[in-house]
Amino acid sequence: MSTDKDSKPASATRRRGRSELRSRIGAWVFGATLLFLAGAIAVALWSESRPLADPDDARQVARGKAIYELHCASCHGPRLEGQPNWQAKLPSGRMPAPPHDASGHTWHHPDSVLFGITKYGLVPGKFAPPGYQSDMPGFGQMLFDDEIWDVLAYIKSHWPPKIRQAQREVNSRRER
Repeated sequence: MSTDKDSKPASATRRRGRSELRSRIGAWVFGATLLFLAGAIAVALWSESRPLADPDDARQVARGKAIYELHCASCHGPRLEGQPNWQAKLPSGRMPAPPHDASGHTWHHPDSVLFGITKYGLVPGKFAPPGYQSDMPGFGQMLFDDEIWDVLAYIKSHWPPKIRQAQREVNSRRER
């Protein structure tokens, strides 16, 4: 039969065992939390440095090509060449659709403006001069934001390296 003397060491051992278990669990939770935070910071830094319209991302470019062909090519041309005489006003007083290849001016604009024009249309006072009238519709009701970025990646994928670099500089000036 056990005495009080015998049971005290057993309960102390159980308490010590539970305390060690709690310490191990606490250390594991702390380590997992640190690992999660390090991963979250790495993802955030990687996402910040990665453009939303990445012409070097083959999957994004392929998605953008399909969307461009469906929604954009009828005005801007299947080869991004724009409408003929795109720099001269139409009889309506509006401008023809410009090319999105290297011969146009698309690359002169930062990504945020290209995204805004695509999503909202050529809004006078925001993306165009006040009073400007355009046939460019907004696609925000038809396309998700990611799909717009895919189209922009597709367009940028057709630019030669010098123009891509010039447009990256336009983007970096805009971010400041």
